[in-house]
Amino acid sequence: MGKVAEITWRQALAWRLRRHLLEPVGATSVPGVVRQLGGVQAQVASSAELAIRLRRSRSAAGEVDRALASGRLIKTWAMRGALHLLTPAEGGAFLAILSAGRAWELPSWQSWFEMTPRRWELLREVARDALTDGPLTRQELGAAVAVVPELAHLREHFNSSWGTILHPLAVQGDLSLGPPRGGRATFQRLDANPRWTGLPHLDEAGIQVLETYFRAYGPARIDNIRHWLGPVAKKRIVAWLEALSDRLVEVDVDGDPAHVLREDLAGLAATRATAAVRLLPGFDQWILGPGTRDGHVTTARRRPQVSRQAGWISPVVLAGGVVAGTWSFERDDVNVTWFRESGAAPRATLLAEVDRLASILGREFGLAIRRV
Repeated sequence: MGKVAEITWRQALAWRLRRHLLEPVGATSVPGVVRQLGGVQAQVASSAELAIRLRRSRSAAGEVDRALASGRLIKTWAMRGALHLLTPAEGGAFLAILSAGRAWELPSWQSWFEMTPRRWELLREVARDALTDGPLTRQELGAAVAVVPELAHLREHFNSSWGTILHPLAVQGDLSLGPPRGGRATFQRLDANPRWTGLPHLDEAGIQVLETYFRAYGPARIDNIRHWLGPVAKKRIVAWLEALSDRLVEVDVDGDPAHVLREDLAGLAATRATAAVRLLPGFDQWILGPGTRDGHVTTARRRPQVSRQAGWISPVVLAGGVVAGTWSFERDDVNVTWFRESGAAPRATLLAEVDRLASILGREFGLAIRRV
């Protein structure tokens, strides 16, 4: 890895804002936004759509659903076991590294689901066959699976709202979420999407995913990557970093060692700090990418207000890339909770952001600010 260069965190976050299409706001396509961010968490569909639309200078309601329907995006379980929007061309790399751990073969999984490795392979075959004629709801898929005597006991798991039984099929590229039907999720064969490119070799996938991460979330450390990916063996990440070593350079960010892609160093070093203010929805990649424990984005003091109970990630207000507050809707107002240590709340700038949000959602909002 290359020699150390010195930059500031204000520079680093300004550069990252540009990469996140937040300053300036971008003009790329919906799949382009998802590709650039390395996926968008989609546990809450409305938050995922807003995260994408806030990064586009022109957008339209329903554009994410249309991208899913056309196969330009896929929706499946990925990083940290959460639902994500991914592009079909790059999604295979993420799934390849998440499936490599083969968690479903652990004794705890085998005991809970009464499944051996052979039965898991049988489930994959039966599920793919059942989905050949089109999407099925979880209950319909469970009924099809239960026809096979060895798998009949799984029907109760398919009827569960958790959907854990589907995770091994998702990360191995057998299925993804399909179009909702009557308010229920459906599942479809992933290889029915002509844009799907399959799962690449594990090491090829690991290097590709780390490149994506550094482009969107650099400067970064291995702890950031591990948080983002979830349960991926550290030794594998270390090996992929070593394979990338000739393309990485170490930087000193206000005394913190981190790495960026060598090709990005000049642009990073030339970036000037920004005071740009942005409203971001819950579960935004700006927070999830580096991790809520990264104090350069979310200070330790304010982490409890951002990362809440049951894994809920609050909508946040950014100032220069740092979380300066949270926000919520209340009737016809956007209520901003501005953190006192962030200085005076920039009302005019916040109003401009509220107006931008209103134009995206097709509503009118007032602004209420509370300092804490």
